[in-house]
Amino acid sequence: MFLAINEMKKEKLRYGLVIGVILLVAYLIFILSALAAGLSSQNTAAVDSWQAKSVVMSKDANGNLAQSLIKESDLPEKQAKDTDLVGLAQGIIKNDQDRQSATYIGTKAQSNLKQSIKLTAGRTYHDSNEVVLSNKLEAQGFKLNQKIKIGMSDQEFTVVGFAKNAVYNMAPVVYGDLSNWAGIKGVGNQFAGSGLISKEQLKAGNDNLQSYDKQELFNKMPGYSAQNQTFLFMIAFLIVISVVIVAIFLYILTVQKLENLAVLRAQGIPSAYLIKNTLGQTVLMMVLAVVLGAVLAAGTALAIPASAPILFDPKLMVVTGLALIITGIIGAIIPMRIIAKIDPVTVIGG
Repeated sequence: MFLAINEMKKEKLRYGLVIGVILLVAYLIFILSALAAGLSSQNTAAVDSWQAKSVVMSKDANGNLAQSLIKESDLPEKQAKDTDLVGLAQGIIKNDQDRQSATYIGTKAQSNLKQSIKLTAGRTYHDSNEVVLSNKLEAQGFKLNQKIKIGMSDQEFTVVGFAKNAVYNMAPVVYGDLSNWAGIKGVGNQFAGSGLISKEQLKAGNDNLQSYDKQELFNKMPGYSAQNQTFLFMIAFLIVISVVIVAIFLYILTVQKLENLAVLRAQGIPSAYLIKNTLGQTVLMMVLAVVLGAVLAAGTALAIPASAPILFDPKLMVVTGLALIITGIIGAIIPMRIIAKIDPVTVIGG
């Protein structure tokens, strides 16, 4: 490591450029990872805030809770503990000036789900004509005590609060009473709701219902899996590219100092020491690049507006950073093999 550090100090520009290129790759990967996590949370934030483990819905909904319709006769006679009946309706929320797409989520008055709502302003809903909106709708112009209409219902609702992390399948959520759900969705009174949300692992009570765990529910959301797979492939390709970049740079650097390495070998320095030196140099460059890339990404986070769907997850950044360092070590294999095969007589004599 002593030799590696001294060499980097002497060739600051050369190694600085190498670190700079790897830094930019690391920075891009961190930003893409944060964007992937942010967009994913726009689908799942509401469900995560409920601390739900499973959901039961109608079988013909194919896992899409917003399309599910459960009849009263299909509901279990005795509801399991920590289980709530909810109704979802996708529609337009409107006031005198603004119109926005939203998902209405109706709950019973004493439901666990209602109690899990975290407010950023106002209070929770107590009457059937009161609603709590996602704080994203507050940023789009909706205000407390404002009168609004939702979906296919002509009823006016009063906004009494704003909720944190209230987003479902990319749409802001409107929380209200379950008794309003049928009118907003435009279905008959024969339907009790959209699904049963539980903090336990529920089973379907009959052949008309289907049970899903939380991850299965997410995977069934329109566009969720395709979006995540797209970002996963982009990040994977960038990591592969980083291996190639590191290998090319280290190969060039090794070839340029081949004569110096041959002299060291002729003086009795073992190949193992020179290989460890190259490996240490690689790890040092990768760690510096990853740390600086993370700092740059964190600085970018401060400049990005709150409305942008980007989320920096520390655990994800650590895993991504370690993956980059490991790919750097893999990229050093070719230069290390060259060092292992150095023949001082051939190199110096040639």
